[in-house]
Amino acid sequence: MKQTLEQKNKKTMNGVIVSDKMANTAVVLVTRFVKHPKYHKYQKQSKKYKAHNEGNAHKVGEKVVIEETKPISKNKHFKII
Repeated sequence: MKQTLEQKNKKTMNGVIVSDKMANTAVVLVTRFVKHPKYHKYQKQSKKYKAHNEGNAHKVGEKVVIEETKPISKNKHFKII
């Protein structure tokens, strides 16, 4: 039961791989829509995350789901699932 509770609290996001040149690491671009507080118009915001890509199995342009995990390195806190 403890594992199911931990998995529920993990953040998952959808994104597209924009770089896979690092060893076992991919850069994933995650875009989301945010409503402007004053003008009530939706704006697209993007952010890049470094995610663990075991054996470089995923390539540039693929749509992937990344999941939050314990820190793997200084900048890597996500893994591709």
